[in-house]
Amino acid sequence: MTAEMDRDAIAERLNVLLTGTSLEPLDTVLAGRFADYLALLMKWNARINLTAIRDEEGILSRHFVESIVCARALPAGIATLLDFGSGAGFPGLPIALCRPEIRVTLAESQGKKAAFLQEAIRVLGIQSEVYAQRAEGMAARFDCVTLRAVDRMERAVEAAAGLVGSGGCLAVMTTKIELERQQAAAGAGFAWPRSLSLPGGADRVVAFGQRREGAGRLN
Repeated sequence: MTAEMDRDAIAERLNVLLTGTSLEPLDTVLAGRFADYLALLMKWNARINLTAIRDEEGILSRHFVESIVCARALPAGIATLLDFGSGAGFPGLPIALCRPEIRVTLAESQGKKAAFLQEAIRVLGIQSEVYAQRAEGMAARFDCVTLRAVDRMERAVEAAAGLVGSGGCLAVMTTKIELERQQAAAGAGFAWPRSLSLPGGADRVVAFGQRREGAGRLN
């Protein structure tokens, strides 16, 4: 099998997973870019620990599909987004691929993971940037901040909440069991108007917190 045929096969597998959970497939060009992302991730994951899920099918079904669902569910009108503790780029890189109108910043303080993100941006040709320090120290505020599988999640949610601008959105990918604690960590300045079940597990959700207009960082 040639590299191009392999790329096409991966793109087709991703679309089969999407349609199998009643989701719209990606167009041919976008699915191919996700195949390029997977190839790069597998290459780097053989050398450094980017993600605990290391097989292609697991990455496609868990990381890619969940992140695509999150990208599609983000509210319209978001101009700037921070992926807090981006790691291997989930969900930030899929958001940048699926929602090119959003300027995505990937915050990752671990040097090797930040280097991977820089290379992924180059290979995928997306207009994103990497903030290779702890996100808590950022002065900027964003229309949306996303979090997924971050260490010490409640503390991370508390810090991420402070980076959401007035009227902005906090998108937390988590489990139903953990959600209430993470909502509390975000503080009283957020309302939580909706959550969406993620495919592949009845307990996984993405929840959207809306910062109330004029609300400061209230915890």
